[in-house]
Amino acid sequence: MNLTDLSAAELAARLAEGEVSSVDATRASLERISAVDDSINAFLHVDPDGALATARDVDERRAAGEELGPLAGVPIAVKDIIATKGLPTTCGSKILEGWVPPYDATVVARIRAAGMPIVGKTNMDEFAMGSSTEHSAYGPTRNPWDTDRVPGGSGGGSAAAVAARQVPIAIGTDTGGSIRQPSALTGTVGVKPTYGGVSRYGLVAMASSLDQAGPVSRSVLDAALLHEVIAGHDPMDSTSIDRRVPDVVAAARRGDVSGMRIGIVKELGGEGFQPGVEARFGDVVELLTKAGADVVEVSCPHVEHALAAYYLIMPSEVSSNLAKFDAMRYGLRVAPDGVDAPSAEQVMAATRDAGFGDEVKRRIILGTYALSSGYYDAYYGSAQKVRTLISRDFAAAFEQADVLISPTAPTTAFKFGDMMGDPLAMYLNDVATLPANLAGLPGLSVPSGLADEDGLPAAVQVLAPATADDRLYNVGVAIERMLQEKWGGPLLAGDPEREVRA
Repeated sequence: MNLTDLSAAELAARLAEGEVSSVDATRASLERISAVDDSINAFLHVDPDGALATARDVDERRAAGEELGPLAGVPIAVKDIIATKGLPTTCGSKILEGWVPPYDATVVARIRAAGMPIVGKTNMDEFAMGSSTEHSAYGPTRNPWDTDRVPGGSGGGSAAAVAARQVPIAIGTDTGGSIRQPSALTGTVGVKPTYGGVSRYGLVAMASSLDQAGPVSRSVLDAALLHEVIAGHDPMDSTSIDRRVPDVVAAARRGDVSGMRIGIVKELGGEGFQPGVEARFGDVVELLTKAGADVVEVSCPHVEHALAAYYLIMPSEVSSNLAKFDAMRYGLRVAPDGVDAPSAEQVMAATRDAGFGDEVKRRIILGTYALSSGYYDAYYGSAQKVRTLISRDFAAAFEQADVLISPTAPTTAFKFGDMMGDPLAMYLNDVATLPANLAGLPGLSVPSGLADEDGLPAAVQVLAPATADDRLYNVGVAIERMLQEKWGGPLLAGDPEREVRA
């Protein structure tokens, strides 16, 4: 039995039965990382000592008869934008190289309390700005399905680590689709919970009104099990929702769409979407209809303005949030050349020039301009009005349907460099995912098959009303079961690692 082939739920069941130990499972994960990560570059930091210490502790507590959580002993990876006490947190940026947080994010604290060994921190676009993980200051992550192609972004490291069987499950963050889009491109499952459903305390903020942490996994049930671990009210986060978390695990075991009304968002498809992606989406619609769902078309007319609104709101918040990286309090400090006694402003300018990458600088400039005197109402204010209209569109759509569906990403994984010279083309990769961030809705991406033209993964996105995250899992697992019955097994049981096999 190869432990790295098991899903998190399968591994947890074997751990609970005493068939394997957490130490063995963690060692298998670490050996897999050692064997294939030179080809993938999914990890920025690996912590074998810390992970094995947690694993030994879990094994001892289980042997003593202590009742443990459902994922106790299952190895996990964490995106490098989330603070981990005693472990480096760089956000994929040189400006934070070597910074070790003195505290844990709430998400990480809950993972540690659940007894999950954290094997390492995963690669990402710098400060989560990108859709390909080509903007990491530590080199790009490669897609296990084809190492000449991107894994998506910004959470390409977490998605690639799960797809390449380095870990069974991981944590990502999603500001405009950074969990769901890389999951779509790597054949994994990704979930953005309702905004405020998972604490943001300890997430290095990119755009505070949009950021949300969530699971990346190999199955819908795995995502639900991790969602249950990390969700819930946190007094350390003023935007945290103080209400009961819906039973997402029960929903992920149910999978009954009979009688449900499922809406297809007509604005999230058509021109710009790859034929193979749309064909696999059509397969899903057909299966849902056969399963007894009432599939209807709905319209969200202001969604066509979501991309423009997002790329005003997000950079505006970026320009504010990244102002704290000033060479005085965190990480890198660079003295300007040829200046004997530089001022604080000169050190700050030299440090930011050396520490921030081009995409970060581009967004800071855009955001600063949008917030500047005389332009605030015309740009940022107008974008917030569009955001309100999009939220109203979704509210109206959910009066007609229980959940909404669309392709997750318009294309399959593209080749390195194809979009680096065209930022707008890169931004369009999030066109189907970012409306949910603007409206604060939960979203789930589940594989829908391989596109005919390139044999690479495509995916379907499920959206639900805020705080109704359980609906995502019910519909998502129904889609997963029907497709796996058709395929004869999970998509990842194919050959996603054909170019990185050890």
